[in-house]
Amino acid sequence: MLTRPFAILVFASLAGFSAARPPQAQVSLTDNVRLAGDSWEYENCGQPSDAVQIKSISVSPDPPKIGAELTVTVDVDVLETIEDGATADVLVKVGRIKLLQKTFDICEEARNANASISCPVPPGPYSIVQTVELPKEVPKLKYVINVRGYTKDDYDMACVDLTVQWRPFFQLWE
Repeated sequence: MLTRPFAILVFASLAGFSAARPPQAQVSLTDNVRLAGDSWEYENCGQPSDAVQIKSISVSPDPPKIGAELTVTVDVDVLETIEDGATADVLVKVGRIKLLQKTFDICEEARNANASISCPVPPGPYSIVQTVELPKEVPKLKYVINVRGYTKDDYDMACVDLTVQWRPFFQLWE
């Protein structure tokens, strides 16, 4: 399913996204085929009063590659205990087309994904690491993912806007 890896990616990164990260492009040559470059960027739209404060995020490989494993590492400071009942409203779009609009139970998603932390999450610093396989079937398009996280008491927990752009391959002529 196309949206499942994004939901897991969003969960892994929900607990933290720091200041906006400019898109990066990487060019590689393999068997006379050139990859124009993949890029991703994110913006922390959270507030200082949010239950989770973002310190840093990294992905490997960077940029992400379709059909390969993607490891997301997020460093955060949890200010308030995150308990069962915490949710994330996730919206995934391509242009104006909504691919997914769903509320996820964050603790349940963490259990199902065998995430490196589980609920309840007491206050403190955490490094969250999650690896997922990005299917080869993911169309090479620009995806916009909006995530709004809430505590079990419906207070703001975290906020992030993520953009992933996969560019198509083109042939090098010799």
